[in-house]
Amino acid sequence: MHDAHATAHAEHEHIVPDGLQVLIWISLMLLTLITAGASILFPGRVGIGVAMVVTPLKAALILMFFMHLKYEKPVFRWMFLTAMAILAVVMGLTFFDYSHR
Repeated sequence: MHDAHATAHAEHEHIVPDGLQVLIWISLMLLTLITAGASILFPGRVGIGVAMVVTPLKAALILMFFMHLKYEKPVFRWMFLTAMAILAVVMGLTFFDYSHR
């Protein structure tokens, strides 16, 4: 019984190569520098706009590679994307409210 469980568990493991993990980490650091630089150089709407674009990219990288969402069944990816779309609509409506001031 234990061997069957170990085999089933091993089938679901996805080993991400070290080089890819380092590349993703470097990408996350660069995106963080872009966000911080934009907030310092362009405070206000531009800095917020850059953060609103870059932050979901960083979240996607973390979810896809470090949390292995890339290797899950498509239904889980669609569930995640649906939740993010709903969040984006709600956030967009919230910021739309403030853009007229």
